[in-house]
Amino acid sequence: MMDIIQLLPDAIANQIAAGEVIQRPASVVKELMENAVDAGASWIQVLVRQAGKQLVQVVDNGSGMSETDARLCFERHATSKIRQADDLFHIRTKGFRGEALASIASVAQVEMKTRVSGEELANLIAIAGSRVDKQEYTQAPEGTSFAVKNLFYNVPARRNFLKSDPVEMRHIVEEFHRIAIAHPQISMDLYHQEEAIYRLPAQNLRQRLVAIFGKAINEKLVPVEEETNIVRMHGFIAKPDYAKKSRGEQYFFVNQRFIKSPYLNHAVKSAYEQLLPEDHHPFYALFLEIDPERIDVNVHPTKTEIKFQEERLIYNLLKASIKHALGQFQVVPTLDFEAEGLQHQHQTGRSGHFRPAKETVAADQNWRKLYEGLQDPLPGNLTDPIPIIRPSQANHQDASGDTTQWGWEAKEPVQILLSYILVPIKSGMMLIDQQAAHERILYEQYLEQLSTAEVPSQRALFPATVELNGGDAHLLKEYLAKINQLGFEVEEFGGNTFIVHGLPAQLHFSDEPTHLVEQLLEELKQNRDLKVDVNEKVARSLAVSAACKRGTRLSALEMQEIIDQLFACELPFKSPAGRNCFITLEKNKLERLFLS
Repeated sequence: MMDIIQLLPDAIANQIAAGEVIQRPASVVKELMENAVDAGASWIQVLVRQAGKQLVQVVDNGSGMSETDARLCFERHATSKIRQADDLFHIRTKGFRGEALASIASVAQVEMKTRVSGEELANLIAIAGSRVDKQEYTQAPEGTSFAVKNLFYNVPARRNFLKSDPVEMRHIVEEFHRIAIAHPQISMDLYHQEEAIYRLPAQNLRQRLVAIFGKAINEKLVPVEEETNIVRMHGFIAKPDYAKKSRGEQYFFVNQRFIKSPYLNHAVKSAYEQLLPEDHHPFYALFLEIDPERIDVNVHPTKTEIKFQEERLIYNLLKASIKHALGQFQVVPTLDFEAEGLQHQHQTGRSGHFRPAKETVAADQNWRKLYEGLQDPLPGNLTDPIPIIRPSQANHQDASGDTTQWGWEAKEPVQILLSYILVPIKSGMMLIDQQAAHERILYEQYLEQLSTAEVPSQRALFPATVELNGGDAHLLKEYLAKINQLGFEVEEFGGNTFIVHGLPAQLHFSDEPTHLVEQLLEELKQNRDLKVDVNEKVARSLAVSAACKRGTRLSALEMQEIIDQLFACELPFKSPAGRNCFITLEKNKLERLFLS
């Protein structure tokens, strides 16, 4: 039999290894920034073009490399961090495997300039596809500059799997956040297409968090500090009212290395028990300082997973420390003794959530067949109100007939628990979820508006200023044209600041434009992975942000408006997120409940 096993050429082996370490432009940013930190830099600058596909350049003022080290650093398993196997259990640097630069050089065109303190000239190396094209002396400041161009130029299949520029840029911003939070003592800048996204001076941890996430977080931060003979724990959590639906703003660092740990995340979430809704997640940036011999960082190629010797102890300590911190700052659950109960509304509710529709197009009527017998026959125009049993009708009809005889007279829809609208219908009752229904109404309105012309805007007497963190500002810029098409008037004001001049005409400006924009961005983050077009994504996000929430008191007119507009929708059954907009309870089922 012929021999068929052979050693792979180094270039191919490097490309295979790169698949584990370098998955997208953000991976390059992570590896090069970590190298700069390990080099003792006090200033790091990151420049990207075309979301890193065209260029990722990382410049630092660290220790630099000698001529020999500059050439050797691109070889596989060449590292200055460890010398023997035992060193794996004493690691305090970010890198140690010697894989990152070799992997990057195998799938990109790299130019490196590096100069050691005291040397007059710098070393320049140009390498592409693991092949050295040039090595010479040049002029450069002390430190190192890596320019990584045309990532995956020689692996077209990998390049084709990269996402859109906005998506890849969000991953880059997130990697930048992780390293910037871990090392607030280092000045860090991030530029995209020559535009500054972040310019962070050296600062303390609280200042760094405020610089990244905005001034609003400052008053929400709660310090955490605990120390035992095994681990020192410090950092910040946020008060429950800062919790969000996305998990993005959650950071664990072990010996200043960012890690992902569902187990420890569960400890944090359980410490907030009874303080947060089930679908909300708290903010935290927590640091664990632990003896390297008690952990194993050599678990995953990206080094974001760690094994702990005393995992259960750390879990309990983390949970107890957060509970203690929340207790110290008097963040404890409270009971609401106000009994809202059954709300029969006669007063005018909060204005601004609903405006009477001037004209509504009749919807697809296929849905009616599902509900035959549950209500009066619907008129041809579905915008007419759902028939409600009037007292006069109930008094003059036999109980065995088609209508119900409740003994309780309802001339108007009734709000229950400030969340549901009760509508008596011919064969029972209907309960409408006011938030889900309003989301469906707004979603279909916005979707139609995005596919047609721009809608009128209601201008504010005094425009509102919105200051965002770099990541959110980039996200808002990405969707700004679509958002303004829906009746918003939002414009950039320089840096990460925006001005809101107006809101869609159907929304009231007292709905707090700053909060509405922040909610919209939060929903866009939630929906960014949906496989739907941009119009659907924006319409869904804005509908969820602008809809009246549970706990909002509605007037009879507003409740009737929800009913009318919901059943004028093409798909009135479900909210954009898939929740039921309404349920029906037939009279015979209701009676059986009292017989059981």
